[in-house]
Amino acid sequence: MGSKPHGQDSSTDAGAPVSVYRRIILKLSGEALMGTGDYGIDPDRVTAVARQVRHATDLGVEVGIVVGAGNIFRGVSGTAAGMDRSTADYMGMIATVLNALAIQDALEKVGLTTRVQSAIAMQEVAEPYIRRRAMRHLEKQRVVIFAGGTGNPFFTTDTTAALRALEMGAECILMAKNNVDGVLDADPRQVPDARLIPAITHMEAIERGLRVMDTTALTLCMDNRLPILVFNMADESNIGRILSGEHIGTRVITE
Repeated sequence: MGSKPHGQDSSTDAGAPVSVYRRIILKLSGEALMGTGDYGIDPDRVTAVARQVRHATDLGVEVGIVVGAGNIFRGVSGTAAGMDRSTADYMGMIATVLNALAIQDALEKVGLTTRVQSAIAMQEVAEPYIRRRAMRHLEKQRVVIFAGGTGNPFFTTDTTAALRALEMGAECILMAKNNVDGVLDADPRQVPDARLIPAITHMEAIERGLRVMDTTALTLCMDNRLPILVFNMADESNIGRILSGEHIGTRVITE
């Protein structure tokens, strides 16, 4: 699959820096794309994301991206109120494709080759999700954006990120937060002096009800010993620092 172990050296024979990870899944919330607005896509924020992904690929990392749709679905949440859950979930899955296309455009503008794969068939704008094809794209240093969630209602894009990470053989999930440094011990909107938790186990996060991922996604990661690295996407240096082995934000691990 082209993956290397976690403990590889962080330099090459030529002295150029490389990542301690070879393949990652970057989980972006829809809110991370909307900037200071109430909903929608902020071009400056998407461009900032693209620069960070470009830096990761420059370090030799194979990058898959799973994106949410809170920035779009929030704008139609009034319409969705009282709607059948399955219908509302399909609307959200379709909205992730809009975000994926925006990210694809920004990535290509910084010189990256990309593919969007959707779990919901949209052949005019995206490839269907096919595991082996996605892995081949990653091996060829193409950034793969996984859209359409899992293709099933009742599953979040957090669960999609965990599922795709395991299917792709990724070594970790980078969970990007919007202006939050990592996992906090309380809701900062209710507890102003909430403190950052540097490291926690999947089980502890589930038992304490901390907002890392939904329970299904956390359980999936725990059962397969997949680490989650939670960090603040607003600082453009963070992805590079994480990939170089620096401890940023919160590490969610099995032990």
